[in-house]
Amino acid sequence: MNAELTPHRGRAPSTERDAEVDASLASAARDIEYLTRCRILRKIADGGMGSVYLGEQRGEGGFAKTVALKFIKPQRLANPDNLKQFAEEAQLVADLVHTNIVQVYNLASYHDRLFIVMEYLHGKTLAEYLRVHRQRRCYPDPEMSAFMVSRVCRGLDYAHTKRDRTGRPLGIVHRDVTPSNVMMDFRGAVKLTDFGIAKALTMHMPDETQIIMGKLPYMSPEQAAARVTDARSDLYALGLILYELLTLTQVYVAHTRDELLAMMTRYKVRDPRKIVPGLPEGLVEIVMRALQRNVDKRYQSAREFGEALETYMYSKGYGPTNEKLAAHLLQVWPEVDRDRIE
Repeated sequence: MNAELTPHRGRAPSTERDAEVDASLASAARDIEYLTRCRILRKIADGGMGSVYLGEQRGEGGFAKTVALKFIKPQRLANPDNLKQFAEEAQLVADLVHTNIVQVYNLASYHDRLFIVMEYLHGKTLAEYLRVHRQRRCYPDPEMSAFMVSRVCRGLDYAHTKRDRTGRPLGIVHRDVTPSNVMMDFRGAVKLTDFGIAKALTMHMPDETQIIMGKLPYMSPEQAAARVTDARSDLYALGLILYELLTLTQVYVAHTRDELLAMMTRYKVRDPRKIVPGLPEGLVEIVMRALQRNVDKRYQSAREFGEALETYMYSKGYGPTNEKLAAHLLQVWPEVDRDRIE
């Protein structure tokens, strides 16, 4: 189903500090390195709450580990609520240790510059994956799409069912499952990141019925309506991602929450085979169930969603693997320096 792929030029991580470190941070970089043993190299991404930098954590005997450092944006520092949210994100994710969730190593600060030291992935986001397929006008491979989403299901299942030290469920809901928050590294690992607006019962968060959180194209009906969300809201968002992977089409294109709610109320989700004829029936059934407006008709857990995908993928006794995904990603981005992939 894929057309011939052509190179998409990306920038490999630099080993030298460069001009992309903003001036306010550059002045503190050496002190941060002294205090935390993390050397800042360059900026690699920007998000709603903060900027992310490539770094190197150093230790005794020549120990060195590539990491990412996420700093809260300076303009948000004056807001105590944002500082609290940033710290709570770090604490929440630090306890989530799973192969399909980006790991957090440390929370630190320097002169009110609060930052998280976290796992660095040499790879791409699903948003970039979708973008390059749109540019080349070729649909993503359905099997690889199912595989990537199934791995996000594993990470979500772990987060959704996480308990505290007393055995009490934490009640974590990500609430921002989007293509830009799903990473694939060039070794074939798929990881969910950015729990910045995650809801947990132990965290002091704004009342969901008063404040809308999340990105419009990936909201569940209950999230868009400002109703209380649970884990099944994340599954709807993941269903939207799977639909987009299969068709290169967003289910809902709305500019306001009211417009989104109207679309969700008036229109049924279009059968993806009307966009891409020949899609496997079993995979279509899975995505359409994930996109049920009625939460009780959706998959009731990420485990159930993931198991449905895995049953579909491996029904013949073989199917996608991390190694196959790694090879696939190197086909999509053939310019990647293979020597950098450990």
